[in-house]
Amino acid sequence: MTEKTAIVTGAARGIGLATAKLFALEGRRVAMIDRDEAALASAAVEVEHALAITCDVSDPEQVAQMAGQVETAFGRVDALVNNAGVALFGPIHDMDFATWREVMGTNLDGVFLCSQAATPALIKSKGAIVNIASISGLRASTLRVAYGTSKAAVIQLTKQQAIELGEHGVRANCVAPGPVATKLAMAVHTPEIIAAYHGAIPLNRYGVENEIAEAILFLCSDKASYVTGQVLAADGGFDCSGVGLPALRGESSPDA
Repeated sequence: MTEKTAIVTGAARGIGLATAKLFALEGRRVAMIDRDEAALASAAVEVEHALAITCDVSDPEQVAQMAGQVETAFGRVDALVNNAGVALFGPIHDMDFATWREVMGTNLDGVFLCSQAATPALIKSKGAIVNIASISGLRASTLRVAYGTSKAAVIQLTKQQAIELGEHGVRANCVAPGPVATKLAMAVHTPEIIAAYHGAIPLNRYGVENEIAEAILFLCSDKASYVTGQVLAADGGFDCSGVGLPALRGESSPDA
């Protein structure tokens, strides 16, 4: 066990839980943050020496209390992973303002609030912020007017953080996952959707949660000590793929 610590929001499941587990294996003390109290309690059992704090990251008062609890328990913060997010999809003309605000409140306001609350401790440790955006923040796609816009804003916020906090020795970077084979995604993605994603991704598969977590840990580590203000698309090449990839695959395959 090292003295180094990490805060991971949205840690009750998925990428957040995978990241918390890797931090713990690295020897860090981990504060696991989530608004789902029951799921968080269950997940924290899987992470050694974890501090579980129930918190809605879109609520300024709850975030301030959470930051105080972490400071009291750990005495320092070396890494903040802003992973908490909601994915609510729908066409522009059907997107009501309440849904828009819910997405922005968690996905964007939450990143701002948690980062601001943790900044004094991060300056003391010369720590790192890693914000979790999405491939949807880099390229537009259907039904993601709120989600995609929130994630694009997270990317810009990350760059602002890098500029303003860099002089204090704090690094800020962003990971933009592509399609990830979470339990939720596999439950709602039809075979046709899965096939379409595979066809558009150069690596021809979904990512897995641990692969995204490894990218996050790298950016929080001393190995990335001169990396700040960057967006790492952990997406199997999805962002760089263009029109016609599935068809070209068929033409260039050994059996064609």
